[in-house]
Amino acid sequence: MSEQSVLSPPAGESSPPTRLMLIGGDWVEAADGEWREITSPGRRGQVLARVPRGNAPDVDRAVSAARKAFPAWRDQHFKERQRVLLRIADALEGRAEELARLTAADTGNALRTQARPEAALLADLFRYFGGVAGEVKGTTLPAGASQLQYTRQEPLGVVGAILPWNSPLMIAGFKVPAALAAGNTIVLKAAEDAPLTILLLAEICEEFLPPGVLNVVTGTGRAAGNALVEHPGVDKISFTGSTEVGRGIAGKAGERLAHLSLELGGKNPSIVFPGAVTDELIEGLVLSSRISRQGQSCTAGSRLYLHRDVHDEVLARLAERLGAMKVGDPLDESSDIGSVINETQFDSITEYLQDGLANPALHAEVGGLPPTSGPLTEGYFHVPTLFSGGDNSFRLAREEIFGPVVVAIAWTDVDDVVRMANDTAYGLAAYVWSQDIDQAITTAHRLEAGWVQVNQGGGQVVGQSYGGYKQSGIGREVSLEGMIAGFTQTKQINVRLGSGATPAPRTGP
Repeated sequence: MSEQSVLSPPAGESSPPTRLMLIGGDWVEAADGEWREITSPGRRGQVLARVPRGNAPDVDRAVSAARKAFPAWRDQHFKERQRVLLRIADALEGRAEELARLTAADTGNALRTQARPEAALLADLFRYFGGVAGEVKGTTLPAGASQLQYTRQEPLGVVGAILPWNSPLMIAGFKVPAALAAGNTIVLKAAEDAPLTILLLAEICEEFLPPGVLNVVTGTGRAAGNALVEHPGVDKISFTGSTEVGRGIAGKAGERLAHLSLELGGKNPSIVFPGAVTDELIEGLVLSSRISRQGQSCTAGSRLYLHRDVHDEVLARLAERLGAMKVGDPLDESSDIGSVINETQFDSITEYLQDGLANPALHAEVGGLPPTSGPLTEGYFHVPTLFSGGDNSFRLAREEIFGPVVVAIAWTDVDDVVRMANDTAYGLAAYVWSQDIDQAITTAHRLEAGWVQVNQGGGQVVGQSYGGYKQSGIGREVSLEGMIAGFTQTKQINVRLGSGATPAPRTGP
């Protein structure tokens, strides 16, 4: 099955193509025969494909298949799993353009600025975790001649991974190759609004993986997602999404003491110190704001703290740069910014904008409400918006908007700006901009965030430890350390050596 036809029905077909779930090596419909239509964010009403509306029986089938496949996958020498992951990486790289184009259609992310980099990162993540598969090692304790004491890092079992709609391929790359390299099997719950790229990923992986090692279920979070979280055969839940949903998942997984990792929301500060306002700074602020991803990123630097000495100049130049960015068809090479995911998110962002525009203290330096005429009304398009006059207590400065909206707040005292930056329930990412490196690093150390960047605003780097403080999550991904901590458990083994050896002294219960 190929996903290339998702962008348009095959010649002679009036209905959209049908895509199936992968369970136990087979492409299957939902047990109850129900379907969901997946529509284009860039063209309201255009149906891209039909996918099964998976439910609890489908999740049960997928978990059973993963459990059946687990012992053989776990017991392989690491080099066999490594070989598979590296072959998948090559295959993903070979089909990167197909993945990118489908991502643009499925999520609304612009092809040039977001979808292609995401497809490239996916291949890099499979290659990285394939490369470090042999590093899942235990330790030995120098316990004397009569004792061999060592640990093993063993896979957890079946991992249930629940993906978001904003960057499904990238987030799948955080979870899937790490879990597989460590010897686990997986059931992926694709985002209900953007499942098509994940089904294509599964198609590519299936060619190299034994049946049941990777399974993909489509459907709603309420039905398929909850069934996966509550299933007794799932040893770990790895979830990326909103903090609100994450709390509910944590409660349900906690009831059965399942392993858990959560990568949740963020309201991330970006602090600009006095100094020359360079083109590099402005481009860095654009990048860190995640405007080219429509602001639909949990790491978006949406609280912009500008020192009063550079406040006006940065504001003017940033507004000019944002205003020059082209919003348009995600599949158009000239588009800098695509569409938001669906009508619900479109309306939510609009409501935040209305709130900001009604606040007399705030001023829209660029942007505002979405267009009411022209080609942008054909999809869920918002324009980049930069507010000045912000205060840390304002709703737009405290709540995660998940749209292309940045609020600028003036500051003069370092202690004060650090206090404001940390005055949030979130703690995922932060950005510090200063030509004084000592000042920048000292400030970075004071910020309550799991990931702080200094004088740069790019995305996650393969091999880095990624995760949040406070209500931004639990656990780490993307790194070797995150793989070992998140997808293995430690077994201690003590062996008495020698027929007449003296037993080791008892020091514990």
